[in-house]
Amino acid sequence: MSLRSSRRQVLSATATLALSLSLLDPSTLVAKDAERIVAIGGTVTEIIYALGEGDRVVAVDTTSLYPQEATSKPNIGYVRQISAEGVLSQKPDLIIAESGAGPVDSINILKASGLSFVSIPSPPETSAIPDKIRAVGAAIGRTDKAEELAKSVEMSLEAIKAKAQAASGPKKKVLFALSLANGRVMAAGSQSSADAMIRLAGGENAVATISGYKPLTDEAVIAAAPDVVLVMSGGAQHLTAEKAFELPALAATPAGRNKAFLTMDGLYLLGLGPRAADAARDLNALLYPEAQ
Repeated sequence: MSLRSSRRQVLSATATLALSLSLLDPSTLVAKDAERIVAIGGTVTEIIYALGEGDRVVAVDTTSLYPQEATSKPNIGYVRQISAEGVLSQKPDLIIAESGAGPVDSINILKASGLSFVSIPSPPETSAIPDKIRAVGAAIGRTDKAEELAKSVEMSLEAIKAKAQAASGPKKKVLFALSLANGRVMAAGSQSSADAMIRLAGGENAVATISGYKPLTDEAVIAAAPDVVLVMSGGAQHLTAEKAFELPALAATPAGRNKAFLTMDGLYLLGLGPRAADAARDLNALLYPEAQ
């Protein structure tokens, strides 16, 4: 067997092993002594810091905006457009990524690198947050801390859920607008983190009949009849009330007539991390100020 052929077989075996490990429960991939962690995904980074292990993080992606000290770490790009070379240049001994990180080619290179790689499931449901915390804790060898944090978050989520359910009166219909493109609203339907947070805060998703993020026709916007438009604050694509209600279809809705427009920090609102209960409580207060 030639040296080149042998090397190809070793690389293939390494890639297969890395891919197989990535599909296992994160608790099987403990890197307890990892001191150089690359965190890919704002929520993963936030959880690591919440567990008191931020000093072990050597690089983050552009969505890792909380806590503030995380933004001073070297940046390896946007979570869905990372460079494998950029990650490897940080000489990590553990890579933790939210599911959905990409592109696929970069992720496959990282999985085949021989380094510890853990993918953290991120379903768009608030009920999954405690297990997300446990998964990160297991990956970095801090299961006790993670269990404590997970239980605390679980209690906070139950508290805001109970408050929302106990409220009297009709629910506000909320339209989460991700952006405006070509005169159309890109809105969040069911199976999205925005939908999960709107429901947790005691609101009703005005376009729950669609799934994921989709552009709406003018007719769909008018039919949805939202009471409130909710958007993310900051960023180059920040949507203002003026821009939103310049759209005739939105202007014709109850939200448009009442200029009911709310903004919240994107990671805080949509990250589905340790602060989700606080974000839902803040959104509830914005939606129902009379009930506070």
